Amino acid sequence: MILAAINGTLGIGACIGAAIAAIGAGLGIGKIGASAMEAIARQPESAGDIRSNMIVIAALVEGVALFAVIVCVLSLFL
Repeated sequence: MILAAINGTLGIGACIGAAIAAIGAGLGIGKIGASAMEAIARQPESAGDIRSNMIVIAALVEGVALFAVIVCVLSLFL
């Protein structure tokens, strides 16, 4: 009975962890996009460089968030 309660708690913890990772990624990419748009508005001639850097950083943020979600899902099965 105690083991069943622990497994239920692990499931809730994994879901909360995955949700926090997804929310964090959304906030991070929103901040990146807002900062990039502000930088492009200030210096339109460097829009290409800013855009390419923004895409690389957004991909890194998404990669970390995906890794966090996978770790949370794997914790359900271990």
